[in-house]
Amino acid sequence: MQQKNRCIFFHTTKKYFLPATFVIALVSMLLFSGCTTKKENTIKIEGAFALTPMMEKWALEYRKIHPDIIIDINANGAGAGMANALLGLADIGMVSREVNNTEIQRGAFWVSVVKDAVVATINARNPVLSTILEKGITKQQLRDIFITGNISTWGQLIGNSSITDKIIVYTRSDSCGAAETWANYLGPYKQNDLGAHVDLDRISAVNGDNTLAATIQREQFGIGYNNIGYVYTKKIDASTVVPADDLIPVPIDLNNNGILDDEEKFYSNRMSLIHAINNNIYPSPPARALHLVTLHNFSGITKDFVRWILTEGQQYVLDTGYVPLSQEFINEQLRYLEEGTRPELS
Repeated sequence: MQQKNRCIFFHTTKKYFLPATFVIALVSMLLFSGCTTKKENTIKIEGAFALTPMMEKWALEYRKIHPDIIIDINANGAGAGMANALLGLADIGMVSREVNNTEIQRGAFWVSVVKDAVVATINARNPVLSTILEKGITKQQLRDIFITGNISTWGQLIGNSSITDKIIVYTRSDSCGAAETWANYLGPYKQNDLGAHVDLDRISAVNGDNTLAATIQREQFGIGYNNIGYVYTKKIDASTVVPADDLIPVPIDLNNNGILDDEEKFYSNRMSLIHAINNNIYPSPPARALHLVTLHNFSGITKDFVRWILTEGQQYVLDTGYVPLSQEFINEQLRYLEEGTRPELS
């Protein structure tokens, strides 16, 4: 793995603004300490947008007890995370989809660390919003929007021919777990199937989870999908996080009865949706486990960090907006980590 000559604490797609005095003090410390990044003290992490906020929290807490460890985080999509982990360019790849046989044959080894979900999203000014919130959208209707393209207007979706506004379908241009998971929920499909049969004037692809969420916030007639960490971002009190302004999670009519029943109404805040995922009410997929991947097996400080994530690090999962795994499942992942193998590899 090539090592950059730099001293960093985190590197992410987000920008952090630090007080000038702190920056000056930090630079001075580094200059006078003669700091040079040593490979053995650095954990380089790349991959899924879905797992990045959780990894940032884990890195922050881990460095409080291991300040000598540098953790370099780069959110660039599950595909890039997997590829760079298998090439040895990253110590850990964050992956938000299943690991496939080709990747296993190339030496992929992974443990699952937390659970998340993908939800469809629409704009708060959608012309048929009230009907959607009353009736929900069935899986078949979502399939006809995202895959077959058979439903092309919002009026057609609710059976009102007087509403002719076109449905603009947004998907991801980067290889990502969210798209793969959403396609897999709709049927035996892959990321490339999303929008494949949608009229060209109604399909658009954007790069990154945050970009897709921002696009739907602007686009009145758009529909997309996001990991829940990029939907539920507005904190209204100490314990309640709701969807971002102008971003509405699409409720799924799970029993296809044409109305959104009370037990299907769990999208108002993040904890309510997490409860539905944890109790297997919200389907899986699009709920799924998130994984940390490396080449062959974790070792050294990277293995210590992953072990901490699976033990002490689990206390931060719920407050960060993710779904905890059961203790039995966690124990299984710890055994895989220590033994360096798992059933899929035998």
